Amino acid sequence: MELRDLRCFLAIVETGSFTKAAEQVFVSQPSLSKSVKRLEQELQVSLLERSTRFVRITDAGHILYEQGKRALQVLEEVPVRLEDLKQVQQGSIKIGIPPLIGTLFFPELAREYHDKYPNIQLELTELGAKLIWQLVENGEVHIGFVVLPTNEELFTIQPFIEDEFMLYVHELHPLAQKQSVSIRELRDEKFIVFSDDFTLHDVVIQECNRAGFIPNIVYKSSQWDLILELVSSQLGITLLPRSIFDKHTNPQMKIIPLEEHLLWRVGIITKKDAYIPFAVKQFLQMAKM
Repeated sequence: MELRDLRCFLAIVETGSFTKAAEQVFVSQPSLSKSVKRLEQELQVSLLERSTRFVRITDAGHILYEQGKRALQVLEEVPVRLEDLKQVQQGSIKIGIPPLIGTLFFPELAREYHDKYPNIQLELTELGAKLIWQLVENGEVHIGFVVLPTNEELFTIQPFIEDEFMLYVHELHPLAQKQSVSIRELRDEKFIVFSDDFTLHDVVIQECNRAGFIPNIVYKSSQWDLILELVSSQLGITLLPRSIFDKHTNPQMKIIPLEEHLLWRVGIITKKDAYIPFAVKQFLQMAKM
């Protein structure tokens, strides 16, 4: 089957006229008729009903139109994808990432990617994880780092990191000497948590509710280092992933395991069924657990 013949047939169907189709594909009407005849002979079906007053597509023609249109779309995308492959040495990747994940894990990943693709620019948008998925869904970023679980119908999800929540307290806090702590024991504590647009904010509230109480939240912040400074000033306690402890510098901070073994799971999402540029695919491959 010749692509030229298929394009001619699609043009006839879409314009409903041999005259308009001939103008659209820049061929003569006799050439259009020959294209249709070749297709009909090859497929051994009648594709069009022709008269002096109308052109009507047959049932077989409907099938060829729908499948042919899809085939052409795929073929026309080939040069775009090949060009994308050639351009992997330049361009940019737009990434949505919560500040906490950016601080803990992204620098090493970015350095590894830069070493391999030094001319690819990584454009970061730092927001809470609850806002990141909206950017991915709207096509404003190529990929997003979010706390799992998330909507599997909207996104393709690639696991990235898994960590365990710990209780963070000042070393003089009454709980500081315990080997482990149940969330139920935190009923009367003052909580310092992330702002409302961060998934970690919801996690703390949900786990406290599961333990039978509503947490007494005295401070909210979008900055993990400020949260730890407030804890180190003995203004409250917080629940955060274990990885943060390696980043802080205050010697008075103490972490205690939770008996509930609460996990912090982070994944990388892309919009389902969206075209993924080659440079983004390489980034995702590099970020696999």
